Amino acid sequence: MARIIENETGRRIVKMSVDDIISIVKEYQRIVQNPKTYEGIRMALSKACMYLPEEV
Repeated sequence: MARIIENETGRRIVKMSVDDIISIVKEYQRIVQNPKTYEGIRMALSKACMYLPEEV
C-alpha cells in the first residue's frame, strides 16, 4: 500500500510498494490498449481515475 511521507518543506511524497507499481502499470495498459498516439493516450488517461490506497 502507498504511504504518504511528510517532509520539512511541506511537500508530501508517496512511497509505493512493488505491488502498487505493478497495479498502476496494469491499469495503464488496460486504459491505453487502443490509443496509439501520444494525444490519444493523454485523452484516455484524462478520462480515467486511478487511486492508490493509503497505508493506515
